[in-house]
Amino acid sequence: MEKQKIITPEIKVISKFEYDAPQKRIGILGGTFNPPHLGHLIMAEQVLDQLCLDKVLFMPDNQPPHIDHKEAIDSQKRLQMLKLSIADNKNFGIEDYEIRKGGISYSIETMKTLTAMHPENQYYFIIGGDMVEYLPKWKDIDELVKLVQFVGVGRPGYRKESKYPVMWVDTPEIQISSTMIRQKIKHGNSIKYLVKDEVAEYIEREKLYLE
Repeated sequence: MEKQKIITPEIKVISKFEYDAPQKRIGILGGTFNPPHLGHLIMAEQVLDQLCLDKVLFMPDNQPPHIDHKEAIDSQKRLQMLKLSIADNKNFGIEDYEIRKGGISYSIETMKTLTAMHPENQYYFIIGGDMVEYLPKWKDIDELVKLVQFVGVGRPGYRKESKYPVMWVDTPEIQISSTMIRQKIKHGNSIKYLVKDEVAEYIEREKLYLE
């Protein structure tokens, strides 16, 4: 009688990382970026390096909810300038959720959506020292601090303290602002070395900020 051949099923060894993958550490740098400048890039790179983040996503708002409303140019133009600004850095990316959503951009609504869509991400919400003082006025701030880890970047004249959990990072204090750049363009002054060359060329080509 011929012996029946016994077939042993193949056993797949599963690494624990296949079912218990650590969260990705993702920085979020929000703003109007009107226009984006080298100060934004330096801040993002320093935070990424010092906190060992996997990536920093630049998140342009559609319409900021500030009391002192800022007149921003078309969101698609701001988005294009951001793409030009970060094109040479593989650790930078763009999160355009707020622009796609439209309307007023509230961080709590955005981060509730992003954390639901990407539970694999641990978010580090990067803000300047000046914005830390405004945290008590943010919509649903007590709920927001449970969703993200705030990262404060020091600014001259602002204290590094808050009643909310803020992780502080020291970066070079670069005195560049979008307001300053818009004023220089309006008055015909040079913005070289304040923004990426590609952004300066785009601004000139599109005739932005002349009025």
